[in-house]
Amino acid sequence: MSHSKEWQKMIQGELYWAGDEDLQENRARCKKACEEFNAAGTASRRRKVELWRNIIMDTRPMPPIKPDSKEDEAQFDETDPVVDGPISVDHGQNFKVGKGSFLNFNLLVLDTCLITIGERVLFGPNVCIYGATHPMDPAQRMGLKGPEAGKEVHIEDDVWIGASAIILAGVRVGKGSTVGAGSVVTRDVPPFHFVAGNPARVIRRIETEMDPEQQ
Repeated sequence: MSHSKEWQKMIQGELYWAGDEDLQENRARCKKACEEFNAAGTASRRRKVELWRNIIMDTRPMPPIKPDSKEDEAQFDETDPVVDGPISVDHGQNFKVGKGSFLNFNLLVLDTCLITIGERVLFGPNVCIYGATHPMDPAQRMGLKGPEAGKEVHIEDDVWIGASAIILAGVRVGKGSTVGAGSVVTRDVPPFHFVAGNPARVIRRIETEMDPEQQ
């Protein structure tokens, strides 16, 4: 996959042809992996981690099974997020999530470019992250026949994304910040700030000992 010319253009944020055979093959792989994860229901934590890693193509070996189920589940607290399906991810390979984070149900991710979620991040249900874009010029866009593009999205550590929030391409949500439910985030969010609205705007600074500027 890394040798596809269109794949390279896609992850670099350049205009690319989404109908490329390699890209479509990976999207089909990721869709199937998401379907398998979503069908797992109340499967064990170990099984859910296996299925999650299939989505994002994480090839790390699983830790040895421990006889006690609680001890076995605890092994993953320091390695993987908790993901509550259903989930829909476009490519998977470009989606990186830190340990101790929680992704609530109905998450939609278009990971055309790299999308990173830090550690201890909380997502409400129905969050959408749109890393994909199209040309603004309709003569260049040409419906399904034209090129597509994308921009990276980065959500730093200790962020809370409220239910039904939308994060658009090119946005960075700073450490320790909170995004209000239903917000549409169109620009960067400074660390340790609360934003809300459509488009999201800064409501106030969050008072916390975690902010080095408040110590």
